Amino acid sequence: MKHTFPISFFLLLFFVPAGAQVASHAPTVFTPASAPSAMDKPVARVNSTVLTQADLVREEYAIFPYARQHNGIPKDLEPDIRAGALKMIVFEELVYQEAQHRKMVIPPARMQRAEMDFRKTFPTPDDFNAALQSDFHGSQQLLDEKIRRSLLIEAFLKAEVDNKSAVSLADVKAYYDKNPVRFQHPETFTFQTISVIPSAKATAAQLIDARKRADDMLRQAKATKSTEEFGLLAEKISDDDYHVMMGQHKPLPVDQLAPQLLEALRAMKQGDVSSLVQIDQIYTVVHLQEHSPAGEAKFQDVKAQLEKELPQTRKNQLRAELDKKLRQNATIQEL
Repeated sequence: MKHTFPISFFLLLFFVPAGAQVASHAPTVFTPASAPSAMDKPVARVNSTVLTQADLVREEYAIFPYARQHNGIPKDLEPDIRAGALKMIVFEELVYQEAQHRKMVIPPARMQRAEMDFRKTFPTPDDFNAALQSDFHGSQQLLDEKIRRSLLIEAFLKAEVDNKSAVSLADVKAYYDKNPVRFQHPETFTFQTISVIPSAKATAAQLIDARKRADDMLRQAKATKSTEEFGLLAEKISDDDYHVMMGQHKPLPVDQLAPQLLEALRAMKQGDVSSLVQIDQIYTVVHLQEHSPAGEAKFQDVKAQLEKELPQTRKNQLRAELDKKLRQNATIQEL
């Protein structure tokens, strides 16, 4: 899920065009100007703090950023997005309360910089003042509280999650060494095909015609000199679904290949075009692009991927552990 908390993460989610309308499929729409009572409706209580529909909808719009274009969240997605959003706003409130309990503070200079960055999101000072009036009741103090809350959450998560999720090169290598099965790969073939596929109810005459077409297909395929030429021919004459991709198949493990096709591929060298391969009543010609024997990916080949993956995995674990820990001593009630 999201939340690396950019400077004005909460505030940038605070605004929704005044003209937002409820779509015909009855999605959730955040329209505080037209329905303030609906936005004030309590959705959860975290210790003594009440979270409102406005808090929930802001989070829903963060999870599903296309909501404004869709005039809200599509009805079929709404239950899952709402559940995720509710869990997130409760988590954020728990983090905020814990940051306050630890007496964490935001330096004045950081507050000033955050407010300046927030102001820059508005085209003109008048636009900023209009937002201050409509969304913060004209209160600079309320705006400052929202900024401080966002920055405290950001600072707490940086200390308890981000800073603790870093992994060293030694950690990455140790993971690689301890999980050899993950980095093993089967023998695979990468190839293109051109096929003649007669109808399942083909008559004897039609089957004879299919064989004639297959012989002509083979002649033309053998005349191709490159992957592109073979692919263009596949687009033009092949009956199989891969013709729209120039006959291209993704790398396939040997256990997913028909025995007849595997036998043909094993007898070929890279760049070869096969003879006719018959599987039941289907005729196929294959152009072999690559044969990869079974083996194990080298550490250097996966190091960059693991250096990105392992910190994120660790971060997710730390967030889950933190959420569990904070909930243990909290009173949480969904309303």
